Amino acid sequence: MATALQKIALNGSRDIPFNKLALSQANVRRVKSGLSIEELAADIERRGLLQSLNVRPVLDAGGAETGMFEVPAGGRRFRALELLVKQKKLVKTAPIPCVVREAGSSISAEEDSLAENVRRVDLHPLDQFRAFRALLEKGQSEEEIAARFFVTPAVVRQRLRLMTLSEKLLSLYEEDGIRLDQLMAFSISDDHERQEQVWDIISQGHNKEPYLIRRMLTEKTVRASDRRARFVGIDAYVAAGGHVLRDLFETDDGGWLDNPGLLDDLVLAKLIEEAKAIKAEGWKWLKTDFSFPWGHTRGFGEIDEIQVALSEEDTARLEALSAERDAIEAEYAQADELPDEIDARLGEIEEQIAEIEERPTTYDPADMARAGAFVSLGNDGTLLVERGFVRPEDMPTGPEEDDSGLEGDDETIAYDAGEEGDDPAGQSDGDESADAEPEEEDGLKPFSDRLLTELTAWRTLALRDAFAANPHVALNELLHTLVRDLYWQVSGADCLQVVVRDVVLSVHSADMPGSIPAYGMRRRSAEWKNDLPEDEDALWIWLDRLDETRRLALLAHCLSLGVNALYERIPPYGAVSQRSVSERLARADRLATALRLDLAEAGWRPTVDNYLGRVTKARILEAVREARGDKAAVHIAHLKKAEMAEAAERLLDGSGWLPEALRTKGLPAPAEVDETPDGPVAVAAE
Repeated sequence: MATALQKIALNGSRDIPFNKLALSQANVRRVKSGLSIEELAADIERRGLLQSLNVRPVLDAGGAETGMFEVPAGGRRFRALELLVKQKKLVKTAPIPCVVREAGSSISAEEDSLAENVRRVDLHPLDQFRAFRALLEKGQSEEEIAARFFVTPAVVRQRLRLMTLSEKLLSLYEEDGIRLDQLMAFSISDDHERQEQVWDIISQGHNKEPYLIRRMLTEKTVRASDRRARFVGIDAYVAAGGHVLRDLFETDDGGWLDNPGLLDDLVLAKLIEEAKAIKAEGWKWLKTDFSFPWGHTRGFGEIDEIQVALSEEDTARLEALSAERDAIEAEYAQADELPDEIDARLGEIEEQIAEIEERPTTYDPADMARAGAFVSLGNDGTLLVERGFVRPEDMPTGPEEDDSGLEGDDETIAYDAGEEGDDPAGQSDGDESADAEPEEEDGLKPFSDRLLTELTAWRTLALRDAFAANPHVALNELLHTLVRDLYWQVSGADCLQVVVRDVVLSVHSADMPGSIPAYGMRRRSAEWKNDLPEDEDALWIWLDRLDETRRLALLAHCLSLGVNALYERIPPYGAVSQRSVSERLARADRLATALRLDLAEAGWRPTVDNYLGRVTKARILEAVREARGDKAAVHIAHLKKAEMAEAAERLLDGSGWLPEALRTKGLPAPAEVDETPDGPVAVAAE
């Protein structure tokens, strides 16, 4: 005969006045975590108590019930109710639903408290995401959902964004076939087919890191921080039918524009419109392109700018400000320190004087009729207009030619739709195929001549910028050259045999014209050009009247144009010898050390285009290992070269790493950071 199963008896429940309850010392929860008591109290105020308290009678010394009850399980709910009583939102005698454990039970209060917390299973994040979506579909806004569940609206948007992913990926996540940080990476794209395609590809390999997912989903896009996007504007791009991919889980610098063709069309259209307005100023020709190479104005003449005359009002204001400044300086000439309000006033006066003196410039219409301008994009996405250049054939040595049209008689704008960084002016840097690097995946293969020339061109430009900004070093270098020439070489016939030749940097990487040193050199050159007098005699008088600071600054600038730290490929027979190039580079090294030149601070960073895509895998791994440690290098070692170069560009960004050709002796190497790409970033469930 079968034995009857013994039936269990559940503890009874009853309502107990709150003032008859007390928190048990047997409650095992000691560490604060999760929702705060204040947030839980607000939730109970809105929704009521969703879960009863677990209580047991308090006995006196004789074992009799006292009418009080202790709460070993549900302590946070008890504290939230206690807070509501203190806030006068709940009466202290309000009945509280309780499950009552019988007195003298063999199960201890500590066991009840531990079981309630340990046996609890957190909600799967996917269930939370679905619940948020259900609330949204029922009419609640993201802000309302966030307020009711004590999270930020951004968190709600993140959860809802994950629910827009492919159902295949969501099913994988539900079955623990994909991690949450990987799922977050897929949220960049709205294309379910592409999401699934990327997962099918990476699931067959070893690398399934979020950074790779993001890169594959955005490989045919343009960053919103790109100068083309900044020039056109995101709103204009979207209005034209473009779509912006956004990453709600990581900083994305504005996202990615998924239609590069549309963006380029918008850039070209806006450039043409801007060029038409500039052409209307009276120029003979314009050249328009996304960018022009460094030195593209070489061989062109220039017409003089004419500074717009001050109005009578501005003249009177300038005189009044100058008089006030002179009076203040005279009054406090003997003072060791100016009072704060006087110092502030002097600063205001200087700013106002600078605003008046920095008036616009114009050109003589007759000069404009034989000159033109280059119109392109600046490195920051603004319109870059370089006016006043005269082509050799338009120099005033013969009769004036017909000056109609943008390019002679042609009313179209010269434009090369090649990739950004190509030579739009049609100037060739030489036969690229002669220096084409054969694929060699193993070993630290020496740099190609072309790459080494490009790297040293970058270094030369940065060296010039630093040299021009340091008159002390510039004067030392000049004296060094003079002493060397006077004592160790035969002097020439000129009264002072010192020659500075502007060294042409015809071979360079595409990023150099928009770099920090390039901007510094262009700005400095333009400032001096505006200050120089018109003829040689006036120049001598002007130089003689310069103060020492300005004199040294001009000296440094002029000398900087002759700085040459270029590597050159030595022909079998030629005027340049290996020894002369080696000596030149050694002197450049000494100069860089004196200037403490740091190419990373000057803006050079390793990219696929300027370095990583043009060296062997061994050199890529060497760079990552030096900058980020062995672990990071091992992490990308299995990738194909193209993928490895792109991964290395991301890893090296911000590291300050430089190839040996760009390093300066005496500067400390960047500290090695041992890190792997984009470690998992968990989103905790609420």
